[in-house]
Amino acid sequence: MIIEEIVGNVANLSEEEKQKHIEKVYLENSDLVKRIQRVTTDHGNEIGIRLKNPVDLEYGDILYQDDHNMIVVDVNSEDILVIQPRTLKEMGDIAHQLGNRHLPTQFTENEMLVQYDYLVEDLLKSLGIPYTREDRKVNKAFRHIGHSHD
Repeated sequence: MIIEEIVGNVANLSEEEKQKHIEKVYLENSDLVKRIQRVTTDHGNEIGIRLKNPVDLEYGDILYQDDHNMIVVDVNSEDILVIQPRTLKEMGDIAHQLGNRHLPTQFTENEMLVQYDYLVEDLLKSLGIPYTREDRKVNKAFRHIGHSHD
């Protein structure tokens, strides 16, 4: 089976639709940005992904669906620094530092998430900014955004 488009996301399904049999494809965060890849489901079925449109996969994306079954993207957890600045100044300081390092960062309501890096951990300690190191799933890919200094 070759998957060429994302059918939807389980977050947008009705409760009735969520009752279908779910087969999962577990991906690393770095695989969420790959438009072409071969994967194996948790049921041992091999499928190819060749997305027509340049979109990143996300947690819960439905790759295939029929009347009774779905194949859904799940994301493996990974080593994350969860940064919890107490003030706007702390948030600005660490955001500036992470930006200078060109580190992809994700934001929740109260947290900044970066993939674990011992240098960032040392920086957080030296600045006294609260953080935790967690094994956590993230819904979207950490992605570098291209730019230049021209």
